[in-house]
Amino acid sequence: MADNCTHDCGTCGKSCSDRDPKSLLETPNKGAHIKKVIGVVSGKGGVGKSMVTSLLAVAAAKAGKKAGILDADITGPSIPRIFGIEGTQIIGSEDGLIPATTRTGLNAMSINLLLPDSDAPVIWRGPVIAGAVKQFWTDVIWGDLDYLFVDMPPGTGDVPLTVFQSLPVDGIVIVTSPQDLVSMIVGKAVRMAQQMNIPVLGLVENMSYLECPDCGKKIHIFGEGGAAEVARKYDIEHVAQLPIIPELASLCDAGNIEDAPDNVTDRVWELLK
Repeated sequence: MADNCTHDCGTCGKSCSDRDPKSLLETPNKGAHIKKVIGVVSGKGGVGKSMVTSLLAVAAAKAGKKAGILDADITGPSIPRIFGIEGTQIIGSEDGLIPATTRTGLNAMSINLLLPDSDAPVIWRGPVIAGAVKQFWTDVIWGDLDYLFVDMPPGTGDVPLTVFQSLPVDGIVIVTSPQDLVSMIVGKAVRMAQQMNIPVLGLVENMSYLECPDCGKKIHIFGEGGAAEVARKYDIEHVAQLPIIPELASLCDAGNIEDAPDNVTDRVWELLK
């Protein structure tokens, strides 16, 4: 124990034997009652992480669960566009901020719902971005949720670290694509989660293959076996493969992800069973 210890680990930067490993957890808004927090991460951008986050929330709703999405990708927020809720007016009260509600009843909060112009860039330094993510946890009235899915920015920087330390994350889903380089980068995300004692619930290999519309043959455009190899290396039990589905991209662009077909949402939902 440090000299002149105040026993307030939340304001102390010292590392000592008496420090509570959970002392960095932020207290959720008093109007939030969340059973499970699931982080969705990727080693790099452009692999469909936000789409997978959205599919997980949609799958939860189809399964009769109450779900929400915390868009922690502050500098690249895409959740409002995917769900068609851009321009939604966020209302605040003395108790906190009321999240936007999607067409099927999902709760969502994103920095783009607080900006006057959705195209305005967020030019903030890391600590400010991390602070915004914390406020989405402490200041948003999430209500009663079975699942809160956190769409994190790619990589292993400030925001993933903030989420792992500040939110009671029950597990993460990692999103990748088949290329060897991407699989190597995924290993970094896996090892970060392991070092933070966060369980890896599953691995989603997006753009895994293209199915021929005429004969049904699977064409592995970006290679084959990358996700399975990573899963074996890091003892990840559950792997979901999502093919290239042009219609799914169109649904995202049109803000209609909640119309995703059951055979797609069922694949990602298996990771949480």
